[in-house]
Amino acid sequence: MGKRVLLGGLAGGIVMFVWASLAHIVLGLGSVGISEIPNEQPVLAALQTALGGSPGLYMFPGLGKEGMAGYQSKLDRNPSGLLLYHPAGVKAMEPRQLVIEFLTEVIEAILAVFLLSRTRLTGFAARVGFVTLIGIVASITTNIPYWNWYGYPGSYTAAYLFTQIVDYFLVGVVAALTMKPQASA
Repeated sequence: MGKRVLLGGLAGGIVMFVWASLAHIVLGLGSVGISEIPNEQPVLAALQTALGGSPGLYMFPGLGKEGMAGYQSKLDRNPSGLLLYHPAGVKAMEPRQLVIEFLTEVIEAILAVFLLSRTRLTGFAARVGFVTLIGIVASITTNIPYWNWYGYPGSYTAAYLFTQIVDYFLVGVVAALTMKPQASA
C-alpha cells in the first residue's frame, strides 16, 4: 500500500471521526429513534435481579426448548425485543472507546482510499461518487437488516444511514483531493 493511500486514508479517517462526532454530539443523530423507558426504576431493578453481573445481548422472549416451533405463540402473548445489557458501573465515553472508534474510522478510510486507488477514475465527481458508493454499501450492510429483522426504529436507521453515507462522502472528497490520478506510463 502506497504512502498516498495511507496519507489519504489517515486524512479521511480524521474527517470521518470529526463528522461522526459532530453528527452524534452536536446534531444528536446518534440518539434519533431511541426512547427512554417511562418509570424505568422497576425495570432497572428487575434487570439487576434477573441478570446481575452478566453483560450481553439478550433476546426476549427467548426461544426456549421449543425453538422456532413455539416461538410465534410466545410472540403472540408477550412483548419482544433485544436488550443490550451492562451491569452497574459501566463507563461511558472512555478514552479507550474513542481511540477504538478513531482507529476503526481510519481503517475504513484507508480501505476506501485503497479501493479508489485501484480504479482508473480521473474525474473529481467520479472519485467522490465511488467512495460514496462504498459508504452506501457499508451503511446498508447492517443498518437495513437490523431494521428488518430486529425492528430497529426507522428514524434510527435513517439517521445512521445518513451519518455513515456522509462519512464516506467526506472521505471521498478528501481522497479525490489527495489521491489525484497519476499519469499513465
